[in-house]
Amino acid sequence: MTDSITLQPYREEDSAALAVLFYKTVRRVNIKDYTPAQVQAWAPAPPDPDVWHRSFAGHLAWVAWQAGEAVGFGDLDPETGYLDRLYVRWDKQGLGIGSMLCDRLEQNCTAAMVYTYASITAQPFFAHRGYQLIFRQQVERRGVLLENARMEKERLERTKK
Repeated sequence: MTDSITLQPYREEDSAALAVLFYKTVRRVNIKDYTPAQVQAWAPAPPDPDVWHRSFAGHLAWVAWQAGEAVGFGDLDPETGYLDRLYVRWDKQGLGIGSMLCDRLEQNCTAAMVYTYASITAQPFFAHRGYQLIFRQQVERRGVLLENARMEKERLERTKK
């Protein structure tokens, strides 16, 4: 089902659409694993597009498109291997979009390993991709605690060299 999905490098003009995608996805998908108060603290409103754009600075970022609409995005610091964000639109999950984005990001990473702080919701996705659970933690957002987990994956392409 991913034949009509294309990946393109992030552009500044994508920031507003990605901010809304993030907001709506957290509120519609992550609500399954987090309380309403936690979701409200995590995504009280769509991020400001200018602030959101600056948050991508210095990262490798890709956007998944289908029929002219953004359906997912991810960003990674290629030098440290920190996979900061990976979101697939609430109504497009399970189609392989997250895997396409993650593949692209991991392939362009120069670090020996990739790591992320995965939400409860995302942990099975990353575990399926070979990421190992390192530790679980509580992080505070707007005075509310949310659980996530550090997960790491050694880059086999790099270790074979």
